[in-house]
Amino acid sequence: MNETTHDRYRLIGVDPSPYSAKVRAILRYRRLPFDWVVRTPTAQAEIAHVKPQLMPVIRYPDGGYHTDSTPIALDLEARHPGVRSIVPDDPGQTFLSHLIEDMADEWVTKILFLLRFRLPLDQHYAARWVISDRRPDLVGDALEAAIEDFRSRQISRMALVGATAANAGSIDASFARLLAILEPGIAGGRYLFGTRPALADFGLYGQLRTLATDPTPQAIIRETAPGLEHWVRRLDDASGVEGEWDAPEPVSPTVEALLRMAGEVYLPFLLANDAALREDRESFTVELPSGPLTQPPFRYQAKCLAWLREHWNSLDGAPAARTAAVLEEAGCLSAFVA
Repeated sequence: MNETTHDRYRLIGVDPSPYSAKVRAILRYRRLPFDWVVRTPTAQAEIAHVKPQLMPVIRYPDGGYHTDSTPIALDLEARHPGVRSIVPDDPGQTFLSHLIEDMADEWVTKILFLLRFRLPLDQHYAARWVISDRRPDLVGDALEAAIEDFRSRQISRMALVGATAANAGSIDASFARLLAILEPGIAGGRYLFGTRPALADFGLYGQLRTLATDPTPQAIIRETAPGLEHWVRRLDDASGVEGEWDAPEPVSPTVEALLRMAGEVYLPFLLANDAALREDRESFTVELPSGPLTQPPFRYQAKCLAWLREHWNSLDGAPAARTAAVLEEAGCLSAFVA
């Protein structure tokens, strides 16, 4: 690109990517001007210099490129303060939103990965969706070869993210638990922290949009949480939504239930991962309510734990005391308090 300045954001990603969909939905909700650019080989050449190569990449109006969905979302808050913010006014609610969003990004994605690549039906559907999006130039045998290459490569990565047959019981159980929590909580135009969406809503949306599209999880959602599928559709473009934040207390039953899930499933996983990295182990096992989960440690998730702890330590006064009580009740507080 020869231009160095632009008057719009340029979001480069692929439609099947939950993180691309998450950032796109945030831009739509906040009514920030942007162009959606599919990550074809031409677009990939434009962003080849961007490190790390995460999905999506966004070019700012000043010409700079940025990646990683959560830092992008928070940086957009700093760049456009008060413009249909997705960060609650109360600092305690903001922390709870970040914790739930982190669980969506780092745990619910395990559900997505397992269900996307466990059965041939979903493998082929997802691979065709991704390759057809990224390589619309391919047809015939070349298209089929690219689809098979992507399918095989993703299946080979399942163990790296813990999406294995041995862990399937725990992951499937957490999917059922998530749907049971969310289905009653999003009725009547509700979001997690009020009648307007927060970052946590968009984190869940990104993963659930893909789950609600792939064949097997789509069937599960339609059978057990039909209202949630429509909530996901509405959040895809919420540019017309107007709403208010809830009062800081009490937190909603939906948020309480999600925090209990974090306390019983996600935070134990993060702590076990962190310990395995510090002890230089090749794998770790964490005991969850539905059984053990074993996988190699992942450095990015140690950064997530450190970031959450840093955010927690920045709270003080009444919001900190109020939020500590909520976290203690949910079994989360010990992960943040030394």
